[in-house]
Amino acid sequence: MWVQHAAHLLPSQGPIEVFVHHNTLHAFEEQSFHQAVIMGMERYGAHPYLPEQEYRQLLKEGRIKDEDLQAVLREDLGNRDQIDGLGTHELIRLAMLSHPVHVGSDAELRWILAETDALDRFRMEVAKDRRDRIIAGTRQWLCQEQASQSTPYADLNSLLTKLGRNHQKWDESAWEAFSLHLLWRICCNGIRAIAPRQHTHHMVRPRNLILNSLGDDIDRNVHDLLIRFCASYVDQGYSDWELPCRGEGFYQAFLSIYSLPNYFAERWQQGLPDELHRLKQSGISPEESIEESFRELGILECDREEFVAQTLLSLRGWAGMIWQIESGAGPVVHRIPQGSLLGLLAVHLILERFAIIDAGLTETGQRSSAAEVIQFARRKLSKSHPLSIERRAFLLFQVAQTLGWQPLQLLELSQSHWQELHDEAEGFSSIERRRIYHEAFERKYRREALDAFVSHTRKPRDTRPEPGTSRPSFQILTCIDDREESFRRHLEEVHPSCETFGAAGFFAVAMYYRGAADSFYQPLCPNVITPSNYVQEDVGYTFEGLHQERAQLRRQLGLAGHVFQTHSRTFLGGIVAGIIGSLATVPLVAGVLFPHLTARIRRKLGTLLQPPPVTTLQLERYEDTPGPENGHIGFSRDEMAAVVVRLLQDIGLTRSEVFSRLFVICGHGSSSLNNPHESAYCCGACAGKRGGPNARAFAKMANDWRVRSKVREAGISIPDDTVFVGAYHNTCDDSVVFFDLDLLPASHHRDFEAARDAMEEARGRNAHERCRRFVSAPLSISQREAIRHVESRAQDFSQARPEYNHATNAICIVGRRQWSRGLFLDRRAFLTSYDPAQDDNEHSILARILAAVIPVCAGINLEYYFSRIDHVVYGSGSKLPHNIVSMLGVMEGTSSDLRTGLYQQMVEIHEPLRMLFVVESTPEAMLSIMQRNEAIGRLCRGMWIHLAVIDPATSEVQVYRNGSFAPYEFGGTFLPLAPSSVACYQGSRDNVQFFTIADAME
Repeated sequence: MWVQHAAHLLPSQGPIEVFVHHNTLHAFEEQSFHQAVIMGMERYGAHPYLPEQEYRQLLKEGRIKDEDLQAVLREDLGNRDQIDGLGTHELIRLAMLSHPVHVGSDAELRWILAETDALDRFRMEVAKDRRDRIIAGTRQWLCQEQASQSTPYADLNSLLTKLGRNHQKWDESAWEAFSLHLLWRICCNGIRAIAPRQHTHHMVRPRNLILNSLGDDIDRNVHDLLIRFCASYVDQGYSDWELPCRGEGFYQAFLSIYSLPNYFAERWQQGLPDELHRLKQSGISPEESIEESFRELGILECDREEFVAQTLLSLRGWAGMIWQIESGAGPVVHRIPQGSLLGLLAVHLILERFAIIDAGLTETGQRSSAAEVIQFARRKLSKSHPLSIERRAFLLFQVAQTLGWQPLQLLELSQSHWQELHDEAEGFSSIERRRIYHEAFERKYRREALDAFVSHTRKPRDTRPEPGTSRPSFQILTCIDDREESFRRHLEEVHPSCETFGAAGFFAVAMYYRGAADSFYQPLCPNVITPSNYVQEDVGYTFEGLHQERAQLRRQLGLAGHVFQTHSRTFLGGIVAGIIGSLATVPLVAGVLFPHLTARIRRKLGTLLQPPPVTTLQLERYEDTPGPENGHIGFSRDEMAAVVVRLLQDIGLTRSEVFSRLFVICGHGSSSLNNPHESAYCCGACAGKRGGPNARAFAKMANDWRVRSKVREAGISIPDDTVFVGAYHNTCDDSVVFFDLDLLPASHHRDFEAARDAMEEARGRNAHERCRRFVSAPLSISQREAIRHVESRAQDFSQARPEYNHATNAICIVGRRQWSRGLFLDRRAFLTSYDPAQDDNEHSILARILAAVIPVCAGINLEYYFSRIDHVVYGSGSKLPHNIVSMLGVMEGTSSDLRTGLYQQMVEIHEPLRMLFVVESTPEAMLSIMQRNEAIGRLCRGMWIHLAVIDPATSEVQVYRNGSFAPYEFGGTFLPLAPSSVACYQGSRDNVQFFTIADAME
């Protein structure tokens, strides 16, 4: 039970080939967002928000407004009284937010007081009127005290002597120094009268006690051994030899290998083989071994649950991966037995005992039991000291300057008022300040986004083409992905008579798919769906012989490469590999220096190995039950009709008069070199794979006249002259390819050529917009050069940033495109098509859409949030030292914990904002869906996301807050008008404000 509870806290990231974005703090999703990030800080040691100095820079740049800070503070504080004439709680907190407050360690404070002019000169940010106010108060106090030629603050006498007893002759700098010294002494005396707060630290893990007391981190030795074993245990084919006894579980496999004598073992492992041999011969189970370790380490019954959690979290990447594979959460080739995580814990505690014994040997020179070493460390550990008086007083000293508090005001405070003042200043800690900053940061973007939306929808209605008034020249359906927002926007600018839609990128085609050159089936659908249908790509029968020859050549080359790799690890093979390997530097260097030329050569040689160009999908099933065998592959006609009906209903395309002659279904994905995280760039709705096969499959289903007849029976009439074409958009190099064009009727060639020309122009503009984010691309880059630049990034071996993926995502719009068409969203929005007029009274279609859209988009947004907030703990650090391990993930260098989350180069331009969902619906409908769908309700109620609705009839916007919706008050800022998207972002690398684009509105 303890292990299962700890497993809930482990990362849920599966194998890297099926990377799916998710809420990093899924374990705390039951809590509110701000509670959860604090729990994450306490549990994982991660930052909950951006560093305070970064927020202050945003404040300085105007990215955070004072009005937003004040609004957030008022909502947070409620009705609180003043503090005895010194100002309101809001005023004190606003001062601490507006000006930096320095609070360091005691040693740092001593240095500041001794080596800087902190007690002689006012802080730079203190306004002149408040300086004068403090000095005037000091004059008044000094006049009262000078009658006795002394001061009650004895330590000020030396300063008086230095400045001169006759204060009438003091210059401004002397008054400034004396005022600050006096203010400092008053703050110290006020704090001294308050009972200090006791701080207790209970170290559950002996490792933390050993580290703090003896300075020896036993995790270094333990983890080094465990990492090597974990990598071998979960290996999916990277190593040459399979781990012996792997099928018996983690615990038994470890005992079988490490119970053998090892004469070259490190000192800390002395006696380990004998202990493991005893456990093996005695038949002691993992549970019994864990119980033994509890007793030897002296873990109290009340601490054991927390101890287990901390132990597994100390190597949480590997522990999380073992749990994911053990529980069957991710598709892998080689499974591991149940109980593997339990075995990992048992082995970890055994190794920890021996590492503790070795730490005691190093410290005392004699070998003792683990329990004796722990007792020795506990006696040696010095008691923690409470926060010093000077350190607490320095905080108030800075606030007093900023607000201009006079000495006499502070001297009149009672002990209870000093306590209140201290609690207010210290209680408004750095974490609290960062929380307020963050809320204000998000509030500003949310106001601007909703103002833009309201302003845009208030444009005269006749500037937006009403559905059904004319037949679109062509229609295109893309994934809801934020990277497709700009592609759709440019397409609408280039070809205003076209119509674009957005839906989850698997296009309702949930399947296991195997390409013509693939060895096995892979799921192409969201992870929450387990497909039952299989689809296979077949080569045209004419090319079957050529296909078999190329497949045989691929197998032979693969076998030769495997043999070479295996023998390169022998003595003679290593010499040969060293000689031949030097030749490999030629294509490697060429790929870095001449990526385009190398890519062309690679593609040319690749045609000798790739399947022939003419292929087809084995899509229709002839047997009743689906499966991977012949006859069972594919969908029945009823299943295909259900897929078509569902997708057309979702996007609101159910009337025959609204269909164009050409309808493009465009999946997406990404391809780049030397990128182990490539699946994170592909379609999340396709389980981290490319969505081209789904688009191709849907187009083939929708073109089948037999399927159309069944679709017609469901109430949707697709015109006979409407032809669907599958396509694939590579978001890395912005290329677009089309499928099955040989089946396109001649009557539609002209329609297709017009659509293809528009998409070619749109992809060039899209590449140009993307390039403004790349420092390597000049802002004056041309559209042609932009295409070449993004292509080179995808082909460059040395490129750590092939594309920025979902970076900067911040908003999701669910509704008809007419609400957002012509609105410049800066590639920050997910766009989901939905027509409330096509829905029923139970809002079934909206509930079905949001059941996928909100958790998926929120998962993407939150993983980017946490990886950007702390790329070391929540993210996977820098990509540069990453190495693939076990074909499951990456680690840094040759030995580290398995790194989870997003790497630094992927999130460096991202602004961590919780996603704002704008849904075309009514408050009543959304509240009903939140009540029926717990996952949606949990995210909304816990403020993991922000939610607003726009009424389809009245265009009124309402915002969800504290369990209910309230009308949004328009800020009165109308959108500027721009002739094109280029005019919106030209010359800027930063996030851009909202615009209305004239061309797309025509």
